[in-house]
Amino acid sequence: MDIIVSASLLACDFSNLAFEIKRAENAGVDWIHYDVMDGMFVRNISFGEPLLKSVGKSITVPVDVHLMICDPIRYIDNYADLGADLITFHYEAADDPQAVIDKIHSRGIKAGISIKPATPVSAIQPFLKSVDMVLVMTVNPGFGGQKFIPDTLEKISEVRYLIDQTERDIRLQVDGGVNLETAGLLKESGADTLVTGTYAFKANDMPEAVKLLREIV
Repeated sequence: MDIIVSASLLACDFSNLAFEIKRAENAGVDWIHYDVMDGMFVRNISFGEPLLKSVGKSITVPVDVHLMICDPIRYIDNYADLGADLITFHYEAADDPQAVIDKIHSRGIKAGISIKPATPVSAIQPFLKSVDMVLVMTVNPGFGGQKFIPDTLEKISEVRYLIDQTERDIRLQVDGGVNLETAGLLKESGADTLVTGTYAFKANDMPEAVKLLREIV
């Protein structure tokens, strides 16, 4: 699969959000990554439906919604209505992960399932028959700008092996500490979709930063 770069809005300048989104698109990112945190599944609270509603129509690339919230099935319709192209939820936050996947698919949207660094890969193996993407968190979810956890490379390799066994088109996304130092390692481990926040938005030259990231992988 081609490498996809998804820009996490968690690291952008919220005082000028529409400009930041356009800046990311002009820099050549493939997706916009929208982190939703509820202060319960993770300690932090980020942003929700009103913000995406206000900027959604101006986004010209696919919207990659990452739900870090409890009982995510309650909000699938809401984010589908706001134009999400892909919705990822956490295995750890859902009582019935398959029901969440089915709900997302019922809205004509691709479904992703995510695991924290401490969650074993075996937990999501039963859902590889139906999911469209697996997101391996390479930091503990809840805050941007964290340092990459090296032990997650083995987890990424495990997921890649299981995905390849299915012979299905499943993307393998990573989120957390993605930069020029880690991107090559992530690609070698099997990742094909990189979420980058701080590295891209805090760069002096965002187009050059995205270009260099692609060259690394």
